[in-house]
Amino acid sequence: MNLGIIFDPLVGWPVLAGLAFVSLLAVGFAGLRGLQGAWLRAFAAVLVLAVLSGPMLQNEERAPLSDIVFVLTDDSASQSLSDRPQQTEEIKAELLRRLNARANTELREITLQNAADDTGTKAMAKLAQALAEEPRNQVAGAVIISDGIVHDMPQMPAFPAPVHLLRTGKSTDWDRRLIVENAPAFAIIGEPVELTLRIENQGAFPPEETHTQLSITVGAEAPMVFDMPIGREIKLPVTLSHGGRNLLKFDIPQAEGEITERNNTFLLEVNGVRDRLRVLLVSGEPHAGGRTWRNLLKSDSSVDLVHFTILRPPEKHDGVPVGELSLIAFPTRELFVEKINDFDLIIFDRYKRRGILPTAYLENVRDYVRDGGAVLVATGPDFASADSIYRSPLGEVLPGQPTARVLEEGFRPMVTDLGNRHPVTRGLTDDGPAPDWGRWMRQIEVEQTSGDVVMTGVGERPLLILDRVEEGRVALLASDHAWLWARGYEGGGPQLELLRRLSHWMMREPELEEEALAGEPTAGGLKITRRSLLNAPEAVQLTNPSGATSTHALTEVSPGVFEAEVRTDEQGLFRLASGDQVSVAGLGPASPKEFVTTIATDELIMPILESTSGGSFVVEDGLPTIRNVREGRNASGARWMGLTPRRAYETVAIKQFPLLPPWLALAVFALFIVAGWLREGRR
Repeated sequence: MNLGIIFDPLVGWPVLAGLAFVSLLAVGFAGLRGLQGAWLRAFAAVLVLAVLSGPMLQNEERAPLSDIVFVLTDDSASQSLSDRPQQTEEIKAELLRRLNARANTELREITLQNAADDTGTKAMAKLAQALAEEPRNQVAGAVIISDGIVHDMPQMPAFPAPVHLLRTGKSTDWDRRLIVENAPAFAIIGEPVELTLRIENQGAFPPEETHTQLSITVGAEAPMVFDMPIGREIKLPVTLSHGGRNLLKFDIPQAEGEITERNNTFLLEVNGVRDRLRVLLVSGEPHAGGRTWRNLLKSDSSVDLVHFTILRPPEKHDGVPVGELSLIAFPTRELFVEKINDFDLIIFDRYKRRGILPTAYLENVRDYVRDGGAVLVATGPDFASADSIYRSPLGEVLPGQPTARVLEEGFRPMVTDLGNRHPVTRGLTDDGPAPDWGRWMRQIEVEQTSGDVVMTGVGERPLLILDRVEEGRVALLASDHAWLWARGYEGGGPQLELLRRLSHWMMREPELEEEALAGEPTAGGLKITRRSLLNAPEAVQLTNPSGATSTHALTEVSPGVFEAEVRTDEQGLFRLASGDQVSVAGLGPASPKEFVTTIATDELIMPILESTSGGSFVVEDGLPTIRNVREGRNASGARWMGLTPRRAYETVAIKQFPLLPPWLALAVFALFIVAGWLREGRR
């Protein structure tokens, strides 16, 4: 019950103010004239004004509302370390028992778990969400049972009551972690990238250990082990040897007594890219297809093209001075002796032996291929002649031998069954097995001696042959009419895409490797992709980070592409093997955000504790006592924590009674007026 006086004026407050002013003037005038009844008249005026203001006696019937206390329990990954789960369970049970025994109190229990996107523990977001769902005038406080490792303090809400931390963990806990900084997402092949490595101890670590072993694994290679100082930064240069995905794994062994080894591993995926691709294009003579190669290579901004065209053969004598035939002399020695290994690809376009390149230079090209270089020979009628480049040392690495026949007839290039599986020509025939491409009008007849025939021409004769020679790659195109597609003859064809893929396959682009094995993280685990020219490659042997192995059959999803889905909750480095293909894949972070810092602390969560006058208490010391404190007062002490009773209520009913009944006010008013008249009459 709650009694109070309210006003319900019969006239507006401005009118009451005017009447009060007039009454004051009248009473003041009477006082100046010395009338003995002025004070009685003043009481009468006050009584009239009081009646007009409508005083009411109000009685509220109120129902008290409960105080709300939030209990947030951290169930994230870092809380699984050491004996923190047991500590959390015991302290939570005791806390709930005491809060349930507290009069007029309701509890709201909230569980904190890992964020799905590895962004850590979202304690403040959970607290803000819970606060938004409850009336703020009923919130008496919040207690967080956690190791204090939260990752969203910038989202801290303006909490209206004390917030306290019951910190789990032991004073003897310690941990060792590996930190890798300056980790790039991309790096240029062949150029060193400097990483910063540091091994750091946290907590009550043993001071006698000053060094530990560091293991570095690049891809599927054998690990390299180094002796690493603890607490010092080490600069490590890393050079990528191939393009595409490069997976690096850094490991340190688990030390005796440290609470976890999850932060002893670091996975780094770096995409290797080429700075510039250097291509040497040698055209034996001007022809319509020469510009096709030039336009293709010049359209790629990452390609540095060196192009030489032989305009006049040496045997031709027309009296024109040699110095007037070219802007610069053909630097044969510089290109084919001194700097041949600087090129990623050499293209011979309708080139034949004319004495311009000595045999020794062509031997250098042959050796360049065997040592890892790439040569593309785009043939013309010259390839079938006695001066064919095949009849030079370069012929030892070419996958096709000319028969001396030049087939001058129209034909449509066709992709072979093997070509449908090869990355260079896979997908070119998406419109059907017999695409409506434009015809070519000339083909050089060759006999396949090695390699893979991916396209055929007249009478299913080899048109495009791809081959690997020791460490290098060779391609033979048995026609000089690819330019007809570029001109749109009879509808044209995928000339640009074909030549682009061909040149990039020769320059070892990882996406165009015909035999490859890779793993890619998915929402539920790992997707294994196997590219192969085989009809049925071997199943994949998968080794998990824990060391467990499993075998997974592959399903062909498109010609030459096989896949398998693996469901797993493990995170770390997976090893894959299928036949002679070996690869690695990283699933999730090897060291999740929850394990970057593992030693319990209140430093991260201190801003909200200080802003609400709350406190931090160590679970090892037991549960502090719980007190009631007034709003705005300090809410924590050495062994106690406070909650703020809100005394909120709900009004159930309201009753109102006039404070001055009209008949009583009229009688008193008449009494004052008559008394004043009588007093003044006696004078």
